[in-house]
Amino acid sequence: MKSSELKRAKRRIRKAVLVQRDALPTDIREERGDRVVERFLGLLEVQRATTVMLFSTFGSEVPTRSLIERLHARGVVVALPRIEDADLVPIAYAPGDPTTTTAFGAEEPVGGRILDPASIDVIAVPGVAFDRHGRRIGYGGGYYDRFLLELPAFTAALVFGLQVMEEALPTGRFDLPVDVIVTEDEVIHVST
Repeated sequence: MKSSELKRAKRRIRKAVLVQRDALPTDIREERGDRVVERFLGLLEVQRATTVMLFSTFGSEVPTRSLIERLHARGVVVALPRIEDADLVPIAYAPGDPTTTTAFGAEEPVGGRILDPASIDVIAVPGVAFDRHGRRIGYGGGYYDRFLLELPAFTAALVFGLQVMEEALPTGRFDLPVDVIVTEDEVIHVST
């Protein structure tokens, strides 16, 4: 598939899934999000982790605030991404640390200690759509694909079931799959 065709195909899927996700009423999104959080916390990789990189929820994503608080309370080092130039930088974050709102609506830490990416055990990867082979369509910036390229961390998508496609998603050579997809109703272990 040509690059221009790939971009158009991803854009169509992104738009269709976001319409569905955005249509979820807040109370349903929060209830389903709580179930996603419980399943994520139940993963053996998360239970063993000393450092977990999460994302700050924006828009209609699975809410992560309680997850950040619960992992921090367990003594896990929580990292949130900050975009510097064209790169994701993992920043140690504790609930209440100052943040700023990015142009696209997510919160990112202001200041804070930069973590060595290789020290992160588990990375929660945001995205719009995923297939059952772990392929993902993100928001189009490529930040996570570049960040994850050489990291050994276990990667998990935290999404609503409506974001998981049965058919294979179109991907390019730089698109990296996740190891597991966690929804409100299932954990999909991806075989590579």
